[in-house]
Amino acid sequence: MTEFKLRILEADNTFYDGNCISIIVPTSEGLYGIQANHENMIAAIVPGELKFTLPDNEVITAAITNGFLRMEDNELLILAEAAETPEEIDERHNLEEIQLAREELLSKQSVEEYRIAQARMARAINRLKVKSKFRKK
Repeated sequence: MTEFKLRILEADNTFYDGNCISIIVPTSEGLYGIQANHENMIAAIVPGELKFTLPDNEVITAAITNGFLRMEDNELLILAEAAETPEEIDERHNLEEIQLAREELLSKQSVEEYRIAQARMARAINRLKVKSKFRKK
């Protein structure tokens, strides 16, 4: 299969830098699939499940937060706040984050604080959803 260059950069880390044969990304327009020689584009990424296939057919799955992607000249750059594999996700911590965000949403606060709490809750729920799909049985 034809490959393309993929770089996934988190706010403070490189999540992946190498070749890829396909990727599915959650965007504001829905799930978006990209393969080699895709047209140039820019899109907003929303919290969700990211999946990409490496040249050896290994599939990597991750929970990804808000960000942007740019496909240009057969190179895909993804900039996101965070990307985590199911193994990296701490279930207990995210349950605590949901509870804390829920309490903040119920308290009287500014519109900005309310939106921050909503975003925290969405990130934690997304992480748990991705983790639950890959829980060992």
